[in-house]
Amino acid sequence: MRPSPVGLVREFHLAFGLEARTTPTEVSPELAAHRQDLLAEECAEVAEASAHGTVDHLAHELADVVYVAYGTALVHGIDLDEVIAEIHRANMTKLGPDGRPTLRADGKVLKGAHYQPPDLPAVLRRQGWTDASA
Repeated sequence: MRPSPVGLVREFHLAFGLEARTTPTEVSPELAAHRQDLLAEECAEVAEASAHGTVDHLAHELADVVYVAYGTALVHGIDLDEVIAEIHRANMTKLGPDGRPTLRADGKVLKGAHYQPPDLPAVLRRQGWTDASA
């Protein structure tokens, strides 16, 4: 079995002296802005590779987005694997009772009557997060 990206990205963050928290937390506005810039840069590179690149270039840029997203989660102390599992659980409830999705004309999967939104606060609380706004 291949390792989750979180372990690989944690290794990178620790080797290069970058933040790698283990409990969900807010970060400084400067660090948050820096991570936002990194994500925006990588997303722009995906768009460029998707429009004008080769498949191997696109694969590289997509992996960079995932790598930076996992790094951003580490900076915030979020176990992204658990968050993704909860998003997946919620997404699977988009299927109708007949086991078929409802699709928009462009193919986007829509939320049906049985959709159950993700409970991300519960996931984060299990990770040690305390909601300061609650």
